[in-house]
Amino acid sequence: MVANVARLPRAVRNLWSVSFGDGIEPPRPAPDSTVYRRPHAHLRRYDRSTPGSGNPVLFVPPLAVTPTCFDLRPGQSLVRYLIEHGKQPYVIDYGEFTSADRGLGLEDWTHDIVPTAIRKVADEHGRPVDVIGWSLGGVLAMMSGAAQADLPIASIAALAPPLDQRHTPFLGPIRLAGRLTGGREIAWATKLMGGIPQEFVRLGFRLQAIDRELSRPLFLARNAHDTEALARMAAVDRFTASMPGYPGRSYWQIYRSLIMRNELASGAIRLRSDLTIELAKLTCRVLLIGSRTDPLVPAAGVRSGIDILSGASEVQFVEVTGGHLGLVVGPDAPTTTWPAVLEFLDR
Repeated sequence: MVANVARLPRAVRNLWSVSFGDGIEPPRPAPDSTVYRRPHAHLRRYDRSTPGSGNPVLFVPPLAVTPTCFDLRPGQSLVRYLIEHGKQPYVIDYGEFTSADRGLGLEDWTHDIVPTAIRKVADEHGRPVDVIGWSLGGVLAMMSGAAQADLPIASIAALAPPLDQRHTPFLGPIRLAGRLTGGREIAWATKLMGGIPQEFVRLGFRLQAIDRELSRPLFLARNAHDTEALARMAAVDRFTASMPGYPGRSYWQIYRSLIMRNELASGAIRLRSDLTIELAKLTCRVLLIGSRTDPLVPAAGVRSGIDILSGASEVQFVEVTGGHLGLVVGPDAPTTTWPAVLEFLDR
């Protein structure tokens, strides 16, 4: 009872900060420097006080999120973890998208944005690159390596890549609706708006984590005195609120090829009538990490990559816990996902 009373002032301050103040803590991104900046391709190098060891690391985020997914805050940062263990990380920042970017397709990433960054990082260090991608970022990395066999990639660590959508239950109704309509409503919407606006993306991310949204008041009540827990919650909220939108052509390709046709599960994805990428042509080492508690990309859909990536020199699958973002920066990530990635890179 005495302990609860003693914690009351802190709880009141925390709740005020979350609800009406400036937040629990200000954003504190890991310091970085620009390597080059092009439209939708800003390559940044995270700062180190000493040179890194081993291969350089390139983080590849998915579309419609910011690179902060790898560096939410101290204690929720795979970037800082790798820096502490001697690595030199880089990241690609795609920036914002507008209707003027409606023509950007996934091939712009697999044949330009990602390969150009890989080659630049490799040239700076004179050695191949270890690539880490989350969600669709992992898929873009694998597609890039499969499409261009000469890329200097040492390995790819794909965190929750959506390789087989048959294992994602909530996509069932979307596929059924798409079969009935032929996807005309998506094609019409993306053409009209030039893509998927950021407001829709942010709402969609919140809806897929609806349990978190519904339990938010209870979480605040239970953790009002726990500054760290509230700071973690605020960091995720800040990340969600900063999500950009999708370019129209890219979103249509994702909807058609990944969701409706589930082409990645067959090992080949058709981006254009004259461009098909076969994942079996990827030859580097690959680490696949999936979570059994991820509703967006369940572990079974990630594990399918063991068979899909038949040309890789090694494919390792590790199962962890946490939601789609949580397996990267959640409370369990520092003892599950991060050590698995580091062990794979060092090996």
